[in-house]
Amino acid sequence: MITNELSKFVSYCRRIQPQTQEDIKKFFEGVILFPYDKELLLQAYLFLNIQDLFPTCAELLLFEKSPIADYTDLGKCDFVYLTFKGNLFLIETKFIDTEATGATERKRRNKHRNKVFEQVTTLKSRFGEYWNIKIEQLECGVFTTDPEVAWRGNDVNVIAKSISINYLEQWRKNYYSLDKSYSVSKQINPSNC
Repeated sequence: MITNELSKFVSYCRRIQPQTQEDIKKFFEGVILFPYDKELLLQAYLFLNIQDLFPTCAELLLFEKSPIADYTDLGKCDFVYLTFKGNLFLIETKFIDTEATGATERKRRNKHRNKVFEQVTTLKSRFGEYWNIKIEQLECGVFTTDPEVAWRGNDVNVIAKSISINYLEQWRKNYYSLDKSYSVSKQINPSNC
């Protein structure tokens, strides 16, 4: 059941992002055809496979928008979904280059891992404060190209999922030729789920 505060937030989302789910799907399918941004490709994968990755997510409310009115300085959330239970599910994505080598790249990867968790937990806190939504109605997830994030979410109550860069690229190349009934869950490394 959606509380009054949560209902106000859902109405706000529908005003500032009025596109239908089908319009958003067409946008992400366009990203696959013209992949100019690796982070956006990762986000396309997430949106088009949301039920396999985060099965409680029902409807996309916001994509790359500030959840706190016009306060973009407080951060944008990559994805805000309404769940089947009537909660909000905040998801941050991060394309992490796991193929680069060297000490500098290891430090960069670790910084990105920490940052993606920090972003989603900070947004969760701000949601609760600004919209007066109970913390138990806010769920969080991260989706990256780095399997090292899987265990990091346990201590901060964040569901962490990942996909390899190689599989992401293979999926992109084959998206329009794949049989749509083929289950994505068979293609994701089970240790990341």
